[in-house]
Amino acid sequence: MSLPTRPSLPTALVLALLTVGLAGCSGISNPFSTTEGPPPAPEVTPTLPSAIPPQDLVGRWGLAAYHKDEDRARTEAAAANQCKQPYIITLGPTGGVMMHLADQATPTELRLKGAPGNRTYIGPAEDPPGGQQDREVVGFDGRVLALRWIDSEVQGRYGTMVYVRCGPEGAKPPRAKVASKARPKAAPKSAPRPVQPPIQQPPPAR
Repeated sequence: MSLPTRPSLPTALVLALLTVGLAGCSGISNPFSTTEGPPPAPEVTPTLPSAIPPQDLVGRWGLAAYHKDEDRARTEAAAANQCKQPYIITLGPTGGVMMHLADQATPTELRLKGAPGNRTYIGPAEDPPGGQQDREVVGFDGRVLALRWIDSEVQGRYGTMVYVRCGPEGAKPPRAKVASKARPKAAPKSAPRPVQPPIQQPPPAR
């Protein structure tokens, strides 16, 4: 009768160590594991009151655009010449302004949204300031409005939009006329003296 073979001592020791090691690993997290929790939610820019009231944008505007900053002055002049076919901004039914979004044929009510850093955006009310459909106000003095698209692809196609007010409210103040020096009035010419006929001398007596 043959006896069952038993594993040698080194083999039994290795098996025992593996059993203990596997039991211990069940409670230790793997530092190289790629399983992580959900990523943190992106920080949302708070919406602040706008420094520009919506009624300040209501009116008729000449519209043009530029891609290079050095073309801005020339673009303002070109926008002023578009007042024959003005872009009209009106108040929306809920207090916004009626303007067009990119690639839209009909105007939509948009909101003026303030943001930290004294920034102002124009875009859909449901989006936070600086959303992809927004435009940032990069200049506004009451007469000229400049808007830059947040979406870089749209900005590359349309450029920075320049609006110049039409009508008397958008006209530049006229230059002051320099008063011309009044010339001294010439003294009135005296009436010509009547020419006296020569006195006829009587002929000498003979």
